[in-house]
Amino acid sequence: MNSLGFYPANVLLPTETDLTKWSVVACDQYTSQPDYWQEVESFVGDAPSTLRMIVPELYLEQPGVEQRIAAVNAAMDRYLADGIFRTVENFIYVRRTLRDGKIRRGLIGVVDLEKYDFTKGSQSLIRATEGTVLERIPPRVKVRENAALECPHIMLLIDDPMKTVIEPVEDRAGELEQVYQFDLMQDSGSLEGILCDDSEARRILAALDELADPEAFNARYDLTGKAPLLFAVGDGNHSLATAKTCYENLKKVLPPEEARVHPARYALVEVVNLHDASLEFEPIHRVVFGVDEKKLLEALKAQCGAPDGQRVVVCKGKEKTELYFSQASSNLPVGTLQKFLDAYIEENGGRVDYIHGEEVVEELSAQEGNIGFLLEAMPKKELFKTVVLDGALPRKTFSMGHAWDKRFYMECRQIQE
Repeated sequence: MNSLGFYPANVLLPTETDLTKWSVVACDQYTSQPDYWQEVESFVGDAPSTLRMIVPELYLEQPGVEQRIAAVNAAMDRYLADGIFRTVENFIYVRRTLRDGKIRRGLIGVVDLEKYDFTKGSQSLIRATEGTVLERIPPRVKVRENAALECPHIMLLIDDPMKTVIEPVEDRAGELEQVYQFDLMQDSGSLEGILCDDSEARRILAALDELADPEAFNARYDLTGKAPLLFAVGDGNHSLATAKTCYENLKKVLPPEEARVHPARYALVEVVNLHDASLEFEPIHRVVFGVDEKKLLEALKAQCGAPDGQRVVVCKGKEKTELYFSQASSNLPVGTLQKFLDAYIEENGGRVDYIHGEEVVEELSAQEGNIGFLLEAMPKKELFKTVVLDGALPRKTFSMGHAWDKRFYMECRQIQE
């Protein structure tokens, strides 16, 4: 095996199944919208569906979650016993048509969890882009630890500006086997999967090997002596961290030779190029609630100065003020601001929330005791260098598209022997 930590996979695909009902959106979406999941429930009915193989995070910490987890495990066992799957082996090239008509291209394969470390300051080939909240992992471990199958929504990003890894598959798509093509539910676009052959897999791995070359990696970001970062977690950070935790738990109870070849050592993911035209980074703003606005603003101004530092816009309703940090504590303005807010709130109280859309920030910040902060979208080209330099981005740094454009579950893989 290569040392890149990304390999072709044995993928299970459903047969003789209504794929529109089979495929549902990532479990961490619509967490404040129970109506969405109730509509999905009504639409799916009794049909085979990945809805039966996940616990939407809306329900993860509600009463009755143990029964939901038991039902998930039973559904997986039933689907395997009923023989609804066929196995395909190799990378799967994915074309996801989004609601707005743009096409996102990706590759389905498995990553070696030995090559992934989600702790801050990690030097592994696969790294988290945002800080992992450790408290969020145990409830998710309960869902995965006894599951026979995984059906992941994890999306990893590669920084491939020359488009050498994924995009060339398009040139051969007509020669390769289409393994699925269908419309997604809830006006979420469509999904097509094309099975790569061995020659295409070799080309993909060779191109990834060039991206991971230490000398080329450091030159790309004007760095010296940094360990290459090949895959950055774009979506599903806590799901991948859960897979890692389950595998590490297995290593504690299995003989080393069994753990080394156990299927839980690997996790099924989709890899997408950071430079895919469909990927758009949107800013996530901040509103602080329940504070003395004047006191907070004075504390912030004490750390700001001439307009040559990192910029942040303070928002009080329609009134906006530009400030510039005198010293940067992070590679990005959002990181410097977040560290300031965390320290201020710890000492003075208050609560911060993370907001999409400038109009919502204006509305909330207009209320007494609230103050807003508007941030610019992080340039995509800054992602990898920032993770290398800062260890991980501040929480809620950016958003990759709308909920309906997130990954839908489709492919499965057996993780229990």
